[in-house]
Amino acid sequence: MLSLKEQMIMDLELKGYSPKTQTAYLRYMKDFTHHLGKSPEKMDEKEIKEYLHFLITQKKASQSTINSAYSALKFFYETTLHRDWGILKIPRIKKSRQLPIILDRSEVKNLLAVTTNVKHRTILMTTYAAGLRVSETAHLRISDIDSKRMQIRVEQGKGKKDRYTLLSEINLNLLRSYWKIYQPRTWLFPGNPPENPISTRSIQHVLEKACQKAGIQKKICVHSLRHSFATHLLEAGTDIYYIQQLMGHASVKTTTIYIHLRNQDALKVISPLDLLFKPII
Repeated sequence: MLSLKEQMIMDLELKGYSPKTQTAYLRYMKDFTHHLGKSPEKMDEKEIKEYLHFLITQKKASQSTINSAYSALKFFYETTLHRDWGILKIPRIKKSRQLPIILDRSEVKNLLAVTTNVKHRTILMTTYAAGLRVSETAHLRISDIDSKRMQIRVEQGKGKKDRYTLLSEINLNLLRSYWKIYQPRTWLFPGNPPENPISTRSIQHVLEKACQKAGIQKKICVHSLRHSFATHLLEAGTDIYYIQQLMGHASVKTTTIYIHLRNQDALKVISPLDLLFKPII
């Protein structure tokens, strides 16, 4: 007979959860049982709430950590133990909404200009020009570049979904120059060894060095290039539903956050305080 851990692993695999998510969920379950000192099968809502409250008040865990632990517990009790999960009895912590940091067009242009290494510039340009997640950039294959249709195929992005996004003419020219120099075989941006794709941490390091050279003080990450891509498209008048498809968002609600980031005409409205003291001509 399978142990509870083995049953949960099988359920996670049957549901198609990624190895990374499986490892995280099992880690949270181990921490949960260790904290309360008994089998999770013998615990109920009271113990679950106590553990989540401990993460919030004693461990001072981040919101993402708490919500991940919540998801792991919910999966275990709902899927593996087939128990009802009362959302009202075990509430999920409310997420704070923070607007992402973006770069304006001049900052992106400067960032690419100071990146003299061709491979590094190609990585940053492709990420921005196609609105890619860092893991999507890292796992691009040469066969994903469709120069005839001017598209980039993103295979198994977030949510295990394939999609197509933009292939810029300027980006394509740089990709051709990059290929002539480095001649990658399978992965568009091979790592070390070249049989493996470049790591996401390496791409983040490339961005950090470029920011230093460009004198950009904003606390950005590679994902900020993706946010900038969507915001700049919206500012250029692109329909938000097209942006949703290019970004690979399941819901347009996720895409609407960029409405708050664009350089709207509303930002040009004069404050009533300035109008109050404006000289009468």
